[in-house]
Amino acid sequence: MSHSNLEPTAPAPPVCPRHPDRISYTNCQRCGRPACPECQRPAAVGFHCVDCVRETAREAPSQRTVLGGQAAADQRPLVTWSIIAICIVVWVLQLTNPRFSFDISLVPFYGDSEPWRFITSAFAHSPTSPLHVGFNMFALYMVGPPLERLLGRLRFLAVYLISAVAGGAGFLLLNPVNSGVSLVGASGAVFGLFGAFLIISRKLGAGDSGIISVLVINAVLGFIIPNVAWQAHLGGFIGGVLAALAITLPGRDRSSLHWVGLGVLSLIIVGLIAAKYAFGVPVPVG
Repeated sequence: MSHSNLEPTAPAPPVCPRHPDRISYTNCQRCGRPACPECQRPAAVGFHCVDCVRETAREAPSQRTVLGGQAAADQRPLVTWSIIAICIVVWVLQLTNPRFSFDISLVPFYGDSEPWRFITSAFAHSPTSPLHVGFNMFALYMVGPPLERLLGRLRFLAVYLISAVAGGAGFLLLNPVNSGVSLVGASGAVFGLFGAFLIISRKLGAGDSGIISVLVINAVLGFIIPNVAWQAHLGGFIGGVLAALAITLPGRDRSSLHWVGLGVLSLIIVGLIAAKYAFGVPVPVG
């Protein structure tokens, strides 16, 4: 018989699956795998690894607000940030190309043949006024995130776009169809968000004194400061209010009913624009 002098090999120490260079003797209470301190998350008993925490979050039913938004307080307002980023990029492009600025502004004379101007104008601002884009983006930064969390991203985007087109419609309806005056700015859409926030706050029983004060101040400034398109502010505000009323309609299938309401409102706004171009008589503006 032969005899071996080799010593038995010691088992390798357990390592974290996500960080193989780290030894860990603490196991996840759910999957049993080792987890280093960086990958440990406190649980009711012991720790769970980050992979199990993510898997649990995916399996859990999504919690939503009464208006369809994510209930999580840390839900990132990606739509608001995206709109702000687009407006800033567009403004920089306007600085470098005056023709580009004209092509995306809303000019009643061109609106019937180039209807996209009703939307693109809400992402453009006066290239000669940093305060114009700065003030509108600050207002959007203030009202956008809380409203986006309440409504959810798609509904919030719908309210913004409807308010933008409604602002352009207000500008068109209160100006001659052959006017060459151009409209740029997100203020019509922002006024729509203010109007929507006002309605939703009242529906939810929250205080609205702050938003009313902001609306009054901005409405007064719209008549005092020259070259401010108060018509777009008015149209956007009305559009936002009506959009919020559509979103807060009661019913069993709330989601479908809300989108039907927003769709009907969009058709009404488009119909008013089409009627103005088809039958509108130039309206003298003092």
